[in-house]
Amino acid sequence: MSNAFSLAEVAEQRVATPAVNKATIICIALALLGVGAGLYAHIVGHHHAFANTREMPWGILIANYAYFAIISTGLCLLAVLSHIFGSNRLTALANRMVYLSIVVIFGGFAIIGLELENPHRMLLYNVLSPNLTSNVWWMGTLYSMAVAFMFVEFYLILTRKYSLAVTLGVMGALAEVAANTNLGAVFATLSSRPFWYGSQLPVYFLASAVMTGSAAIILFTDWAARMRGGALDMASVEGMQGAGKVMFTTLVLIAVATTWKFIACFVGGTEDARMAAMSLLQGPLATNFWVFEIVVGMAFPLAIMVITRMKSMPALSAAALMILVGAYFQRHDIVVAGQIVPIYAGWDEMPAYLSYVPSAAEFLVSLGGFGIVGAGFLLGERFFGKAFRDQGHH
Repeated sequence: MSNAFSLAEVAEQRVATPAVNKATIICIALALLGVGAGLYAHIVGHHHAFANTREMPWGILIANYAYFAIISTGLCLLAVLSHIFGSNRLTALANRMVYLSIVVIFGGFAIIGLELENPHRMLLYNVLSPNLTSNVWWMGTLYSMAVAFMFVEFYLILTRKYSLAVTLGVMGALAEVAANTNLGAVFATLSSRPFWYGSQLPVYFLASAVMTGSAAIILFTDWAARMRGGALDMASVEGMQGAGKVMFTTLVLIAVATTWKFIACFVGGTEDARMAAMSLLQGPLATNFWVFEIVVGMAFPLAIMVITRMKSMPALSAAALMILVGAYFQRHDIVVAGQIVPIYAGWDEMPAYLSYVPSAAEFLVSLGGFGIVGAGFLLGERFFGKAFRDQGHH
């Protein structure tokens, strides 16, 4: 393969089976449906189409954006670490991680763009009147920078200019880490929301990024092999096992952080923080928390990885899927629990907990984000499949 990029040299037409083509069409249809729902909300008014209120201005779309943005950070960070140090287990998965990081963040961008009532103003005034004291401004700017770096990095990988690709990858990873921690700070600096307030969330989001990024590459690598109808090669197996060790370690850290979050709420925390914590333990969010966050997202994956010792790739892939499902509910529960306690709790006729149920338009926009990620993955395996297997000399 020469340094000049040729799509024919990296494409894998054998991936374009009827089943894969149908799945691609379904994902594209979901993406278009989500965009359509977002445009509908823009026309009729977000306050009519979405279930957000003045009391609970952030809902499932913010949670979905955070979900995709955090996974993208993890994929980007793991890819650059494997490229920098080279000749390690994760190197075999690194090129696919770079590509997936781009695809996943675009899913997040689509959701947040459709969630905003005037996204064009964000694009315009983000440049014309930057607010350097705003975590939201830094988050958006840094994620945009990271995407630009990763685009160039992936092109350099395709043209086999690995040394320069590593440099761009490092810059992209630094931008992603900074953006990710700023995303956590968007919540953590709101003193009026005691369940969020504090220094934990930026670090928690970064640990979640590594956990979900490793889970995502395990799952997508397994799916990529299934699309080709063959067994995983040894390099991919070792890469998945290496990612599994990272996933296991960070999952334990997330479990410890979750435990201490609740301890902090009940030992010296404010009454509002305790009320928010109780909404998860035995309140309206209890099913999400105990069933999906704890059992599906933590207990089952830990048990599977311990019992199988990560020697079974189908079991490891199942554990990764469970972790991603649990992480999805973690993002949702963090967003909702932080707002579910009224600011003026205790006043006459004020409910103990506010109510939030996503509207149909919000669900469709969320599905659109998953459609973008799914279509991006499937098209990537078709048009860049050989590049994903090329480890090169990083």
